[in-house]
Amino acid sequence: MRKLLTLIPLISLLIAAVWFMIYSWNAIEGPPIPTTGYVAMWLGIVFSLVVGCGLMALVFYSSRHGYDEAVYNERNERQPDP
Repeated sequence: MRKLLTLIPLISLLIAAVWFMIYSWNAIEGPPIPTTGYVAMWLGIVFSLVVGCGLMALVFYSSRHGYDEAVYNERNERQPDP
């Protein structure tokens, strides 16, 4: 029951956001986007995804190989227990 009470507002917000996106896309008129604009947009999307996935891969790599533990242990040794 608790999951349902959490999911209902989230799903309704998602539906409202998608509706607003579609409404705004159809309501705003302007000149058509040239082919170079679409190419630039897709290159930006792909570049952003590559950078994001690469950074997440580095986070998981450093976590699995113990690089984070060394910093965590060194930090805890410096702070005295209260």
